Amino acid sequence: MTDKSSNAQSSNAMWGGRFAAGPDAIMEAINASIGFDQRMAAQDIAGSRAHAAMLAATGIVSDSDAEAMREGLLTVLSEIEAGSFEFSTALEDIHMNVEARLKEIIGEPAGRLHTARSRNDQVATDFKLWVRDQIDAAIAGIEALIAALLEQAEAGADWVMPGFTHLQTAQPVTWGHHMMAYVEMLGRDRSRFSDARARMNESPLGAAALAGTSFPIDREMTAKALGFDRPAANSLDAVSDRDFALEFLAASSICAMHLSRFAEELVIWSSAQFRFVTLSDRFSTGSSIMPQKKNPDAAELIRAKIGRIFGANVALMTVMKGLPLAYSKDMQEDKEQVFDAADNLMLALAAMEGMVRDMSANRESLEAAAGSGFSTATDLADWLVRTLNMPFRDAHHVTGSLVAMAESRGCDLPDLSLEDMQSVHGAITGDVFGVLGVQNSVASRTSYGGTAPLRVREQIARWKEVLK
Repeated sequence: MTDKSSNAQSSNAMWGGRFAAGPDAIMEAINASIGFDQRMAAQDIAGSRAHAAMLAATGIVSDSDAEAMREGLLTVLSEIEAGSFEFSTALEDIHMNVEARLKEIIGEPAGRLHTARSRNDQVATDFKLWVRDQIDAAIAGIEALIAALLEQAEAGADWVMPGFTHLQTAQPVTWGHHMMAYVEMLGRDRSRFSDARARMNESPLGAAALAGTSFPIDREMTAKALGFDRPAANSLDAVSDRDFALEFLAASSICAMHLSRFAEELVIWSSAQFRFVTLSDRFSTGSSIMPQKKNPDAAELIRAKIGRIFGANVALMTVMKGLPLAYSKDMQEDKEQVFDAADNLMLALAAMEGMVRDMSANRESLEAAAGSGFSTATDLADWLVRTLNMPFRDAHHVTGSLVAMAESRGCDLPDLSLEDMQSVHGAITGDVFGVLGVQNSVASRTSYGGTAPLRVREQIARWKEVLK
């Protein structure tokens, strides 16, 4: 027969390892957030200092108490920044850790700091300030990458290369035009982050637990002190809103997807089969057994980051989807994935900027590939329409016949003779050869947004002005 002691040991073993002490240890571990929310220390202290100043300005606390709080909070911040602050899981979160240390420093006035606020509006404010800082960092990272792409585009505004659909040669484009495609993508990312920042810039501070407060606080004052445009208009929404974090993750996911697409191209382009670009040694690694290899590891890792960032977006959406108003403890799970996504986005942006600045485009390889795969077939069809007034569907058929002829002979369209072309359609003249070269092809694409070097340089100039 099993005794009670044996049952207790068996039960503790089920909790396993560090939780063998029992339910109290489990509850402390699942309840505490200080292991990750200490990253918001600077934002927490900024919010508390603004709150203390407002409490004094409205007569809720004395000027001397508010000054003691504000100075003491700076001391706490300096300890955290110096790495000498001792965080306690027993105090659960960054808010209680800071307040406890403040009491040790200034004594009784520290107890007045939490007047007219709750941890609910406090954490919403801290988190929003932190995400706002990350948005600013993301915009700066995007602009740095755009600047690097503009340098590449300007250097190769008239370098021809193949443009692809289905990863098959489609039409010639320029290197500059291809670089500028990513500038446009990143420009939309920049816009999304800017839009999200403008929309989120309302202060939750003063919403208290969920219903506001009976104290005569000045929410406009604290909002202004923290750089918000205005206080949030509804206290229930203020403490339960995490749209700002979701928008940050959504914008991050799209941006990471763009980085991943470019990373995929760099992986392909740097291969021995393409040789379109040479990546620097700073962003490549060798093989442990194959000395000839130079692996585009940075690009491959950027390509993988989308999984973590998109996963964070799905995770937080899942946390929030079933929560009634206002605050629920589920919302403690809102930060770790956002922290991780922000870290990985900033790293991916910095790595991509470094790769773009360091990489060398191989002009000869690009140009050789630009003329392959009958890349000027569309130019031929367009010439038939413009010059012979042929319906495009008929021109498409004639061009297809000429492509088949060139393919059977193992040559490209410009290598066919005029007699060969006239055997398919007798009205073709020697002028057709003026559109078949890849240089002629790209130069002719002068429509707005086209690949003609003239248009590419116009877009480069426009973006330089945007970045100013």
